[in-house]
Amino acid sequence: MQVLETIEVSAQDPCVIELCLGDLTSMPTEHAVDVLVVSAFPDDYVPTPSSLIGALWRKGVAVADLAKEKDVDLRDAFSCWLSHELVNLPEGLPYKRLLCFEPASRGTPPRLVGDVFRALAPFLAGQPPLRSVAMPILAAGDQRYSLQVMLFPLLEAAINWIRAGMPLRKLKIVVRNELQAIEAGQVFRLVRSTQAAVSPSAHRADCEFDVFISYSREDGECADQLVSLLNERAVTLFLDRLQLAEGSAWQPKIFAAIDRCRRFVALYSPSYVRSKVCQEEFNIAWARGRKLERDIIFPVYWQSADLPTYMSMLTYSDCRERLASSLSPTVQRIADACAG
Repeated sequence: MQVLETIEVSAQDPCVIELCLGDLTSMPTEHAVDVLVVSAFPDDYVPTPSSLIGALWRKGVAVADLAKEKDVDLRDAFSCWLSHELVNLPEGLPYKRLLCFEPASRGTPPRLVGDVFRALAPFLAGQPPLRSVAMPILAAGDQRYSLQVMLFPLLEAAINWIRAGMPLRKLKIVVRNELQAIEAGQVFRLVRSTQAAVSPSAHRADCEFDVFISYSREDGECADQLVSLLNERAVTLFLDRLQLAEGSAWQPKIFAAIDRCRRFVALYSPSYVRSKVCQEEFNIAWARGRKLERDIIFPVYWQSADLPTYMSMLTYSDCRERLASSLSPTVQRIADACAG
């Protein structure tokens, strides 16, 4: 495994993005990472000769079998699923988990490649933490997208999420031959020179607003009640409902809006869990809280839902089922936190 190019991303936990030449199914132990990312057509894990899924199958690892017992399925929101912990792997596969990227049912791979980092966000600081990732240039094999078309948005998404606070320490992007290495090297050098000129956005000590309310439009009535109660306590609110372009690799406007607020209130409900916009806002708030080394997310559980594990683990105010009388003490807790 030969490291050809690197991009160092400055953040709370500095990260190195490496361009490597080698074989992802014959990784030396010194190049071990926590997560291997593969790409596939939806529910199609046929081990074709030219695919990474095929190479894994030839080493005795069947992605189709892993797919039958997924640990976390985030395909509806983030085009990915995560396997259970991998055990008894043969030599050359020094990985703990496999993340499968399946974008075709939701959009084109170049537009959705940022979903890989959205899907990883809740697990990178979990227990045990997942801090390093290896992948090929996704969708550039059997899915026949060009290397440059995939690599530019992939690097853009990775750099912006790391700068936002995602605790990724190492990302290895691996190519298989010299021709790919030359083309990918050009992209790496261009991105490196561009990102070096852009300093990460610094957190302002004095935020412009107290609270950003993240909610599904189906729960607008509850959001309105929260706004009214918070206004009574002189809590300043960021109210703009920003539109998230479907499949965009990164939404700087969303991060900028959340960065302008001291606290982030998430209104949990079935429609919140289904909403790509809401999950995007939540993950950005999670990354920002980690960057600041303090809790900024205040979940309000408004209606019973099948919450992802990373959402249910946070301490929430229980207002189920649509219990409006519980909102007042919840709002007071938020107001006290903003004043502190």
